[in-house]
Amino acid sequence: MRPHDNPYTPNAGARPPLLVGRDDQLETFDVLLDRLRRGHTEQSMLITGLRGVGKTVLLTTFEERARARGWTTVEAEITKNTDFGGRMAQLVRRALLQAAPKARWKDRAKRAAAVLRSFQLTVSPDGAVTGGIDVDALEGVADSGELAEDLTDLLVALGEAVSDHDTGIVFLFDEVQFLNTIEFEALIAALHKTVQRALPITLVGAGLPQLPRLAGEAKSYAERLFKFPRIGELSEAEAARALVEPAKALDVDYDEAAVSAVVEYTEGYPYFIQEYGNGLWDLTDQPPITLEDVRNARDAVEAKLDGSFFRVRAERTTELELRYMRAMAELGPEPQQAKDVAELLGRTSEQLGPTRSRLIDKGLLYTPGHGLAAFTVPQFDRYMRRSYEF
Repeated sequence: MRPHDNPYTPNAGARPPLLVGRDDQLETFDVLLDRLRRGHTEQSMLITGLRGVGKTVLLTTFEERARARGWTTVEAEITKNTDFGGRMAQLVRRALLQAAPKARWKDRAKRAAAVLRSFQLTVSPDGAVTGGIDVDALEGVADSGELAEDLTDLLVALGEAVSDHDTGIVFLFDEVQFLNTIEFEALIAALHKTVQRALPITLVGAGLPQLPRLAGEAKSYAERLFKFPRIGELSEAEAARALVEPAKALDVDYDEAAVSAVVEYTEGYPYFIQEYGNGLWDLTDQPPITLEDVRNARDAVEAKLDGSFFRVRAERTTELELRYMRAMAELGPEPQQAKDVAELLGRTSEQLGPTRSRLIDKGLLYTPGHGLAAFTVPQFDRYMRRSYEF
């Protein structure tokens, strides 16, 4: 079949042709916006899940829905080396100018600009972020040098300003787990104050499964400030729809056995479904797509996953880190006890503690419970077993 017509989208963060299995999260987001619009308070959202389950796709969908309702949206991806204070200054500047163009600034927007100027000069004295905003800094506000206090001043001023312009701000942050404790604490404290003031500002973030624990460690009241919906694999029926319906819209059908085989192999993970569907479309001569086609395409699909999705993560590790993950894979796909992994490698869990910590810091492992570690990437154990000798 013609690759030009291929409906599947196995790309990082790309929306699939059919978004299924996420109705609950979409409804929660709609309720959040509606309540804030009416002056009520509502918990912000931090979505968690493994790699490839569609967290970034959800953020993109949220952004579109918010803009359609007249909200101002600002999106960012957090990285380990982000200058968080400077980045927040950039994002608030963007939000302020989108929500209230300078020519229409009212008093509280002018004040917000002055607070932004003060904040930016505190976190980045060169003043580059607020270039083009020709206001003086507001002394005594957002200039203490304490990130939590200053960011709180800034978001409160922003919330008050946009209230005058019949809009609200939705910050959409991806990879939130890369915030350090001080940054996460500051963000939570600032959002908490906007909730207390019933201001139209909210955060919808996404990150790996350790996010609720990190939020709780940063601020004890985080569990009351956020909802933590976790998304994962699709049900068999949802996975079948995600595979079949995009092709059916182009008059291409699947045999029932072919659908079952793909759903079983992918275990319902959205990215793997897109990758398998994409490979089947390009490698099948003509419809319908059969079980034999699925079997014939498997090696090519697996090779593509190994060469990109999996390998780019494995290659970020040292030799010892790679051996640690290979030992985990040897023990099975379930979360593994640190002592069991260490024993398999002929060492103690104390000796390998730093290795395990580095893998968590790199986002390759997470800790679902005390003493346990699991892969953040679905089926990573399969990849390790077929690619590396133990």
